[in-house]
Amino acid sequence: MITRRSFIEKSAAAIAAAAIVPSLYSRALLPDGTSPLNGKKVLYVWGGWMGHEPDKCRDIFVPWMESEGAVVSVSDTLDAYINMDLKKDIDLIVQAWTMGTITNNQEKALLEAVKSGAGIAGWHGGLGDSFRNNTEYQFMVGGQWVAHPGGVIDYRVNITDQKDPITKGLTDFDMHSEQYYVHIDPNVKVLATTTFNDTNASWIGGNVCPVVWKKVYGSGRVFYSSLGHVAADFNVPQALEIQKRGIRWASMSKYESMEVWKQPVYKK
Repeated sequence: MITRRSFIEKSAAAIAAAAIVPSLYSRALLPDGTSPLNGKKVLYVWGGWMGHEPDKCRDIFVPWMESEGAVVSVSDTLDAYINMDLKKDIDLIVQAWTMGTITNNQEKALLEAVKSGAGIAGWHGGLGDSFRNNTEYQFMVGGQWVAHPGGVIDYRVNITDQKDPITKGLTDFDMHSEQYYVHIDPNVKVLATTTFNDTNASWIGGNVCPVVWKKVYGSGRVFYSSLGHVAADFNVPQALEIQKRGIRWASMSKYESMEVWKQPVYKK
């Protein structure tokens, strides 16, 4: 049985890694110094393909959200989307569920909750490769994984937006993980990118792909990072900090107005 104590113990290494950049944390807090997560009702749903270690990632993020004052409900079944009144009772959904299937009723409840104002946040395949047959779900997320040429490789993440609070103050960094090639909504707000070489797929060499983005679906905030193939990826301080800031940002979906942006890729 997973206890609160084991959550805290297992997440100690990741929290310690984040301490490398403590001066950056305040940029994601509210003006009074409290966390946006304080008092927020969060549903953390984990499962699907276990190769992405959703249980170990749970043990990183659930204790951290609770330490920031969030009231977190944890579920290892997608039935949580229909067993709870998401519109009324949940401020934020954090999903770590790679592949698998979602029923029509489960998907409808999830999409309607976000469209009505609940935030949603996730990473890697847990949000960006969850339900491959569900295009409306992918429309909500803003992108879909399609390949990771070469598998686990060395690659660089470039911070492309230094003004957004999620990436402000962070610098480019290196990862040894899966470099996600994604099909993307042209109107997501891209915060970080990666450039592919031609070693494993010659025809994509030089192409730039988003790594971190945020967007809106209806009235709900959506945050996604393609980092986090396994829990150890969050030992990279920037990867962990980006995910924490994105979760905080999405948690304010019902409480702050959404900035307006349009980034049409093909506009002359």
